[in-house]
Amino acid sequence: MAPTNVLITGANSGLGLAIAKVLVRASENFHVILASRSRDKAQAALDEIEAGGPKGSVSILQLDVTNEESINEATGYVQEHFGYLDVLINNAAVGCLDVDDVKTRFQCCLETNVLGPAMVSAAFRHLLLKSANPYSIFVGTGARSLPRNAIQQPPSHFNHIRNGDAYQVSKAALNMLAVLEARDYGPQGIKVFVLSPGLFRSNLRGTSEEAKSGWGKAEDPEGAAEVVLSILQGNRDSEVGQLIHKDGVYEW
Repeated sequence: MAPTNVLITGANSGLGLAIAKVLVRASENFHVILASRSRDKAQAALDEIEAGGPKGSVSILQLDVTNEESINEATGYVQEHFGYLDVLINNAAVGCLDVDDVKTRFQCCLETNVLGPAMVSAAFRHLLLKSANPYSIFVGTGARSLPRNAIQQPPSHFNHIRNGDAYQVSKAALNMLAVLEARDYGPQGIKVFVLSPGLFRSNLRGTSEEAKSGWGKAEDPEGAAEVVLSILQGNRDSEVGQLIHKDGVYEW
């Protein structure tokens, strides 16, 4: 059986690393490509995964989602060494919470969180279309859906976050990017999902223990990674093209 090739951006830490661990623990059929701006950090992640005795296999790929040349080189590498891609997971993201200047903060978030996935998806799409069962997964967040922000109060942990506006706008835009991909390429067989992973331990909110732990409310990212495994096992195919979480679907 041909391996299921999975490329994860921002895979050297956090949710990206957790997804890689869960997949290669689950099946020898998964080959996970750890994509990261830093080759050294990607290598450290690979070493950590291999120390756990995975069933599946792992390789690394240097990829800066904001750099068109880097994206083209990465696409060429995957084409040459694998020939096709079954799963693309747009996970890389930044918060830019420490940037006080409004223009700089919005440019920072939109470049990585929206333009990056748009360019990466476009570049790798021809390799996805070579798969018999292609998946395109965007890591978003239900907390940035319009109804939840316009009508409902946001979760209480957001009270601790300053300068979060650009991140929220970027994730709302990412939702629209995914909707358009589902509309345009779903008929060609690409199964598009947006995953709302919930609040998990991450450096995205800051490097202090309080911030990483979501002020005591964050969960282990492997819980969200299990949702990705469920998607790839076909268990969520009835919800294709939607914003999903571990227990169901959110409104856009």
